[in-house]
Amino acid sequence: MEPTQMLEKAHSLIDGIVDLPTIPVIATKVLTLLDKPDVELDEVADLILTDQVLAARVIKIVNSPLYRASHEITSVKRALIHLGFRHIRELALTCSFIEAFQDKDGAFDVKTFWEHSFGVGVVAKIIAQRAHYQDPEKAYLAGIIHDIGEVFLSYYLRTQFDQILAAIKGAPYKLYDAEAEQLGTTHCELGLCIGRQWNFPTDYCEIIAAHHRPEEATTDPVLTAIVNLADLFCSVRELDYGGREWVSFNLAEERAWKILKSFAPQMRDLDVERFCFELDDRVPEIQELVRSIFAGYTA
Repeated sequence: MEPTQMLEKAHSLIDGIVDLPTIPVIATKVLTLLDKPDVELDEVADLILTDQVLAARVIKIVNSPLYRASHEITSVKRALIHLGFRHIRELALTCSFIEAFQDKDGAFDVKTFWEHSFGVGVVAKIIAQRAHYQDPEKAYLAGIIHDIGEVFLSYYLRTQFDQILAAIKGAPYKLYDAEAEQLGTTHCELGLCIGRQWNFPTDYCEIIAAHHRPEEATTDPVLTAIVNLADLFCSVRELDYGGREWVSFNLAEERAWKILKSFAPQMRDLDVERFCFELDDRVPEIQELVRSIFAGYTA
């Protein structure tokens, strides 16, 4: 099916949902405030503090081992200073995504979804650092939100999605291909529609849409390739949606690998087996991060 037709089908499915989550009000106000050329950090911090859940998640994520702060950050203002204005928008959108879909158990356990999403974020950041990509934190955030369309399928099209998962169980068939065949669209197009509705930045929308087809990316093909590879690595290790799909890949044959090697020739020397063992060591850290982020919050 042509990409245009797949996107049209995604639009029709999204438009048919009356209770699709929207960005929380405070996050919307934060994004609006960040558009002001003379915005002050204190203004943004004060606004985030009016939403205790958003404030707590910002601090949780910034204090995670992934950001490697030299000391514990206990205030929203310090968290924003550590992040810099460049990443406040992306983190606000990421936290909104978490808030909107955190309780939406569906065809798969939402906990395994978040472990995969944060796992892809972690691995994307590691790959970005090794490739000397200019913005590893952006790779981390892009990894977290790349599969936003899967939540939609799991929750809003549960019956059809259950059938897809059952059809591919134990079979050498990727979820993306099964979605395209049985639904006429995939989580990539659905995620793109949601990302656009939520006013995600263009480069993040591209990653959501093209993380299975990185060669089609035009805004930031290198970052799209990084997220694609991170997704593959997580899908064959312990961060794989609980083994709900069959994934196997030969790194040398992946289009994303060719894109990344062209950008960072030193990546040719990557010891894949050793890299996979290193990722396995990070799994408990990622699982603990997910537990921490979704733990109860107190005022």
